[in-house]
Amino acid sequence: MSRRRLLPAAALALALGVSGCAATSDPTAPPADAAGTDGAGSADRTGQAGGTTGRDPVALALADGVRRPAGPRQAARMLVAAEDAIAGPATGSARLRTAGHLAQVVYREIGEHPGWDRRVHAAVPRRLHRVLDHNVASRREFRSMHYTLSDTLPAWRIVEPAPARVLMRSYREAERRFGVDWEYLAAINVVETATGRIRGTSVAGAQGPMQFMPATWAAYGRGDVDDPHDAIQAAGRYLQAMGFRSGPGGAGARATALYRYNNHMAYVRGVTHLAQVMQQRPRAFLGYRAWEVYYLSAAGDVLLPVGYDHDEPVPVRRYVRNHPQDPRA
Repeated sequence: MSRRRLLPAAALALALGVSGCAATSDPTAPPADAAGTDGAGSADRTGQAGGTTGRDPVALALADGVRRPAGPRQAARMLVAAEDAIAGPATGSARLRTAGHLAQVVYREIGEHPGWDRRVHAAVPRRLHRVLDHNVASRREFRSMHYTLSDTLPAWRIVEPAPARVLMRSYREAERRFGVDWEYLAAINVVETATGRIRGTSVAGAQGPMQFMPATWAAYGRGDVDDPHDAIQAAGRYLQAMGFRSGPGGAGARATALYRYNNHMAYVRGVTHLAQVMQQRPRAFLGYRAWEVYYLSAAGDVLLPVGYDHDEPVPVRRYVRNHPQDPRA
């Protein structure tokens, strides 16, 4: 077995700003493919600003790539541009990746600055208020699960996630088979391993993209715990057995099932916030799939890019010296 280790829920919450341990290589798929094949491209219920070509505000805002906002007004402008690009069916894969990553960085920064909330809210169009509120609330829930900052980076391998259309087919299949909303399965996948970017085994022994303990996998899994399709089906099977109920009137049952997946109420609330964004805006999944792995350490946020590959924990300051971080992002 690999010697790689994920961290417990409280520490893993620092990667992406979201994560926990469950059950106590291709580029981003073009949105057109996602819309036609996966069901993630159906019309968003909040609408969007115009196109994303030429010198419109979205194109201009994304032109400088991914960077942290310097204040609430800039955060609002970046957020609107990123969310409109994610929502736009004509957004190409490269721009979609930039938009998703930018949205992630902006939400992380807003999450760390509660004093920005009122001004960001005032500067963001009303159609994005719920999206903003859910994402920031989710970030803060997962951040609350962490109590100390580590001076080492984890023994992980970071890889590209499976294509969006492949993941979406697996979520939809599990939804049909087990009655678990695909948005909750996707949210768990994002939270646990950044839709499969993080490879490793937890200190408690949890494995795979949906992070199953061996005993839980033996009871609910079929096939390969490291295979995204098999792991997503197992998550659906487990949540069904734990009493997950879809639709109106099922909120309590959903919360109970999620709590059994990871027994921390901040985890339950954080996953629910992300799922509710995708229920409102299905294409939000394509943005979440573009989220990178950030690790909040004693030296601050450290980006762990695709290709990061360590069998043992790495002293964070040594890593940062050898891999200088972009101060803008």
